[in-house]
Amino acid sequence: MIVGVGDDGAEGLTKQAADYINSASNLVGSASLLAKFPGFKGHKEVVGADLDRLAMMLDQTTSPTVVLASGDPLFYGTARFLCDRLGKDRFDVLPHVSSMQLAFARVKESWDEAYLANLASQPLERVVDRIRSAEKVGVFTSDEVPPARLAEELLSKGISYFTVYVCENLGSPDERVTRCLLADLVNQKFSPLNVMILIRQSGVPDRQADAENRRLFGNPDELFRQSKPKRGLLTPNEVRSIALGELNLRSTSIMWDIGAGSGSVAIEAAQIARHGKAYAIEMDAEDYNLLLENAKQFGVTNLVPVLGEAPRAWESLPDPDAIFVGGTGRAVTELVRHAWPRLQKGGCLIANMMSMDYVVALQEFFVSQLNIEPMLWMIQVSRGNYQLDKLRLESCNPTFLVKAIKPQ
Repeated sequence: MIVGVGDDGAEGLTKQAADYINSASNLVGSASLLAKFPGFKGHKEVVGADLDRLAMMLDQTTSPTVVLASGDPLFYGTARFLCDRLGKDRFDVLPHVSSMQLAFARVKESWDEAYLANLASQPLERVVDRIRSAEKVGVFTSDEVPPARLAEELLSKGISYFTVYVCENLGSPDERVTRCLLADLVNQKFSPLNVMILIRQSGVPDRQADAENRRLFGNPDELFRQSKPKRGLLTPNEVRSIALGELNLRSTSIMWDIGAGSGSVAIEAAQIARHGKAYAIEMDAEDYNLLLENAKQFGVTNLVPVLGEAPRAWESLPDPDAIFVGGTGRAVTELVRHAWPRLQKGGCLIANMMSMDYVVALQEFFVSQLNIEPMLWMIQVSRGNYQLDKLRLESCNPTFLVKAIKPQ
């Protein structure tokens, strides 16, 4: 039996959980959890973070044993490990509400899509980097990295766009929840038993990561400021790398990025075509301003931002050697229809779309009206995502690239 225990120890248990513990011969858990049951008459076995030792011991035990775990044992915790190692049929689980669940309940926020981290077992640098682009965050702090230290690190990276809740001693009589901004936390001290909840302020763009070691192309997405709540429209770095590789750019190329958004493709194209020009065409004023900030951050001087609606926006631009068309809707085919006559002979056009329906429409345009059979890629990438001590694969939305070369 695996029983979840809260900060209030035996007093917070259900009668069923208390009965299981009282009838057990062995009580196993961390020293702090075992100390919450001073009246237990059987044998106590202290097992700390060494879950391999715990699994070996339980595999050899025949007498009734209860394993104590904090909160919900299945919440990235002991029960998940033991069930995976020894089999689900070996255990029953009685959960207690986890402190993470309690913390989100206290601040009245859903935690379905939250990024969850434990600073006792995860590197601070990695946690800060994930917080940068998150909407909601739940963090178990540690003695080495208390709330003030985490706030200090976030602020040093320019990540100041969260409202913070520090939830202390949850479920205990001295429970307390403090709501403030990150800057207010730097000089405050809290109980070691705390959970930090960070809620992103509405509409604030990501603070990009330092670009000191930037690449020629295929830079991580977090190096670019992205609009909120439209995050996710930036061309992912894996897709961007393939597209830029297929555009056949040379050092003197003239390139158009139509629907440039926050400018990731145009900026990296400008870095490749360092003696040419990259024209970033965008009609949304908010994205245009982000484009300007990103271009300044990357120090590209051969990028020309163009604010305006296609096709009028490119009427006075020089004919390009390469065109990239970004978008998610049916307008892509119309954009290609208007841009294609301006493309130099031998030039390359690549369109990026999210729907197969629009891919079919664009392919039909190339085949029936231009007698060109375009190349097509479907790209679907899964990225490793650490949630507390578990590694999951987080799937990105599939995307399509359509490429056509203009005949000489």
